[in-house]
Amino acid sequence: MTSALPEHHKIILDSVLRQTESDPRLTALLAGGSLLHGGFDEHSDLDLVIVVKEHDHTAMMHDRVGFARSCGDLLAAFTGEHVGEPRLLICLYGPGPVHVDLKFVTARDLDHLIERPRILWSDSLHMNQIIADADVSWPNQGPDWFEERFWIWAHYAATKIARGELFEALGMLAFIREQVLGPLIHQLEGRPQRGVRRLEQKSPELSRMLARTVAGTDKGDISGSLGEAISLYEFLSEPKSANQLLRVRVKDFVARLKAA
Repeated sequence: MTSALPEHHKIILDSVLRQTESDPRLTALLAGGSLLHGGFDEHSDLDLVIVVKEHDHTAMMHDRVGFARSCGDLLAAFTGEHVGEPRLLICLYGPGPVHVDLKFVTARDLDHLIERPRILWSDSLHMNQIIADADVSWPNQGPDWFEERFWIWAHYAATKIARGELFEALGMLAFIREQVLGPLIHQLEGRPQRGVRRLEQKSPELSRMLARTVAGTDKGDISGSLGEAISLYEFLSEPKSANQLLRVRVKDFVARLKAA
């Protein structure tokens, strides 16, 4: 499999594989992301899961950067608390540079997964069965989750526009695309709710609608983009989830803002 990868990615993956095989604390190396689903190219990340023996996991967590450094020309690394995953080490390797995610788990952590990974190496006779038996489900949100949040976030963006905090409003629009509009577009077309990931390729028509929610730094332009975000959300959301009073109040606030 590694022979089909771009050269820089292949070098790093082969090195991680060698280091994993030679470290007695480790029992498996698993692959996810584009290595699993396809579409891998020179700009892709390497999404790797390293399975650690239970009694070595705490020590391994302290030695993660050292392990990562042993795998190649490590330019920088930091842990993934900002995405709610402290077991994750986010790395950048030279000379590519190549982005590599290393997540350190135990076999018990493989009971519930968001995707069924590919086993690149394992010294455990049971790893195939563990992966096969795992409960695999993407953490999709229901319509009420979106309805409860979208209108509050839209109102928040509107208040920032009204106060002239335009960069804050632009950030909020980007957040709404990532958390609400992108996931709903993926869902509409039968895919897991994965933010705005590759929407340009997978959903070109809806992406053109989404593009209208991207604004410049003009206050009127941002107000218009917020209005487009509201229209797109109403197109994508399920009618049965609609909180009509909430929708009317926020849409009226935004309309008055645009007219001001």
